Amino acid sequence: MSHESTNPLAALSDALADAVATAAASTVLVSARRRIPASGIAWSEDIVVTADHVIENEDEITLRLPDGGEARAAVAGRDSGSDVAVLKVTGATLTPAKRGPAARVGNFVLALGRPAVGEPMASFGVVSAIGGAWRTFSGGQVEGYIRSDTTFYPGFSGGPLVDAAGQVVGLNSSRLGRGAGLTIPLDALTTIVEALKAGGKLKRGYLGIGSQQARLPEALQAKAGGQETGLLVLGVEPGSPADKAGMLVGDIVVAIGGVAVKDTDGLQTALGPSTVGKATPVAVLRGGEPKTLTVTIGERA
Repeated sequence: MSHESTNPLAALSDALADAVATAAASTVLVSARRRIPASGIAWSEDIVVTADHVIENEDEITLRLPDGGEARAAVAGRDSGSDVAVLKVTGATLTPAKRGPAARVGNFVLALGRPAVGEPMASFGVVSAIGGAWRTFSGGQVEGYIRSDTTFYPGFSGGPLVDAAGQVVGLNSSRLGRGAGLTIPLDALTTIVEALKAGGKLKRGYLGIGSQQARLPEALQAKAGGQETGLLVLGVEPGSPADKAGMLVGDIVVAIGGVAVKDTDGLQTALGPSTVGKATPVAVLRGGEPKTLTVTIGERA
């Protein structure tokens, strides 16, 4: 048996190169801005998913395909809050990306990009952290993130993070981490993409209140399910969903639709896309006593 065939490092190296080749077949160049192009993931035969911030000119979006060909694309939906854009492709049939299982801390991963015509680029690392739902600096709510020690080179935004088999585990964005780079996990990305395909944008719930976090006295904590904080209502916009439901200045919001509200991030989490237009129970403390209001959640403009 040859020395090379028993060398585990050589075997690992070949496996990673194979993973890049697999993922590269579904990684495209997205040209929609003046400076360096970005990357995109072939989601289906006629849909590409990329980062929203790389789409600066919606009227002229050109794709360079893995086989060297070219295609045109138009925006089918985009959301700056989560930094995701969905493009409808014409003039080509794409090879959809293979989708992998959820990433775990410690997994080997590769960040791929196709910022120039020709061979793809890749960087190697491990998953260093996985987090839950969080609010981006643009005001979006994303159901999780992946942080890895891969390098996002210029033009990598919109490209995939893939596992050791070349399967996509998320979409890379240099913007969400404000330069540090974060990856939107596949499950969260799928939810966003399907919403954008259906409606062109992500709906976000709206109550119409001004509020601040308030610590609850011990006597009230038991009436609020044991939580220590809620949101004190400082103002109610006339004609807003909260106003129509009878919410008052001085109420303390402690839950929406059964989801505990302990701070403003909790409020945004509770007002997810699925709540828009629905009559939703909102639990408040009024004068020290629990009260439930039924609010038809509005849509934030």
